[in-house]
Amino acid sequence: MASAGAGLAQEAGNSPAVKGLTVELNGLNPSDKGCKLTFTAESGLKQDIDKLSFEFVLFNGQGLVERMAVLDFRDLPAGKTKVRQFDLAGTRCEALGSLLINDAPVCQGADLAREACMGGLRTGSKAPIALKG
Repeated sequence: MASAGAGLAQEAGNSPAVKGLTVELNGLNPSDKGCKLTFTAESGLKQDIDKLSFEFVLFNGQGLVERMAVLDFRDLPAGKTKVRQFDLAGTRCEALGSLLINDAPVCQGADLAREACMGGLRTGSKAPIALKG
């Protein structure tokens, strides 16, 4: 799964035809608070995203929903890649089985339709757990 995610991220970076977002789980590390998730987000859109957040569903190793969280990715300029980190308090990294991007409750920018952030979304993971979209 990790190589597929790397391939998607590479494809998005090298292909001007990609017209969506690519979100990759790049790291998963224990922290003082819980579990720190590191993501790369790349925009293949023609418009800048001024505000972006994703609703994540965290599943445990048995495939049961552990929790849901809305993570604020802030801005994402067109054609750019950004790295974002989130420290999930009370979540143990070893308890996570997979992540799902359930929705994009905030997707704002000039001339940007709300569904642009989920339409054509590509996901991948370099961490030991899967990220699905």
